[in-house]
Amino acid sequence: MQLGEPEVKKQIMGLRRHVLATAIGIGIVSLGCQSLAQQQDFSKTEIETIPVAEGIYMLVGEGGNIGVSAGEDGVFMVDDQFAPLTEKIKAAIAEITDKPIRFLLNTHWHGDHTGGNENLGNAGVVIVAHDQVRERMSREQFMEAFQRTVPASPKAALPVVTFNDTTTFHLNGQTIHTFHVEPAHTDGDSVLHFKEADVIHTGDVYFNGRYPFIDTSSGGSVEGMLAAADKVLALATETTKIIPGHGSLSNRAELEVYRKMLVDVRDRTQAAIDKGTSLEDFIASKPTADYDEKWGQDFMSPEKFLTIVYKDLAKQP
Repeated sequence: MQLGEPEVKKQIMGLRRHVLATAIGIGIVSLGCQSLAQQQDFSKTEIETIPVAEGIYMLVGEGGNIGVSAGEDGVFMVDDQFAPLTEKIKAAIAEITDKPIRFLLNTHWHGDHTGGNENLGNAGVVIVAHDQVRERMSREQFMEAFQRTVPASPKAALPVVTFNDTTTFHLNGQTIHTFHVEPAHTDGDSVLHFKEADVIHTGDVYFNGRYPFIDTSSGGSVEGMLAAADKVLALATETTKIIPGHGSLSNRAELEVYRKMLVDVRDRTQAAIDKGTSLEDFIASKPTADYDEKWGQDFMSPEKFLTIVYKDLAKQP
């Protein structure tokens, strides 16, 4: 039996979601158990280097987007993906500069952004993050959305410098202002503003072109995601380059579209809750059909995303 183009496309997208979900899940557990990260085959993963502004780059591989500031003062990294990719990431950075990696800032605690911490920490890189990132990495966590227990991270992977509100780096001719946003994707999210370069790295408070994962078991919330988007929009201009936690290099206009999607989904979900519609009936009604083709083709399926939003707004366990 030959499959038509729609059926083939559906099967391909289903496989893609499975692979991406597996990678995210392994990234989460890799925080405290690097052997699990080894189960994912990263041998074919290539690190793509995307110039963003003078001395600023975005590295794309498997997991969260990496930000790099390179210059005479050395390398400042934002996030580090998975442990098995560390050498490939270091090689990509070596193509940019021969200066050493001095600082690594984690935008939050998830393993697809912190999986390389132990490798870099053992190499002498100073790891920096919000207080809650070290707190969560220091003890066992339970990821409700994935029904997975995350072991505590090894000492070398933990941030050695933490902050509770803001911190500023002065490197490579850049003022790198880092600030904590109220619980959004998690309760330890940080956004970075490279002021002179007019570049913002949002971490996972912004998923470009896809439904975001909101980790409510780590303090995240829909309203927090919207508040974080508003903070970034207040900083961004029409020329600002935005490095999202996931997705392609972005800008203010695209972030506004993302915010509108979140508002629409929130409002539709709240309206259903107010009417007494059950979660099952709500999902069955396909309330985001107009968004799903664009936003629901990644690891966070429409059903999974709506379940998280519904439970958050209804405050269900």
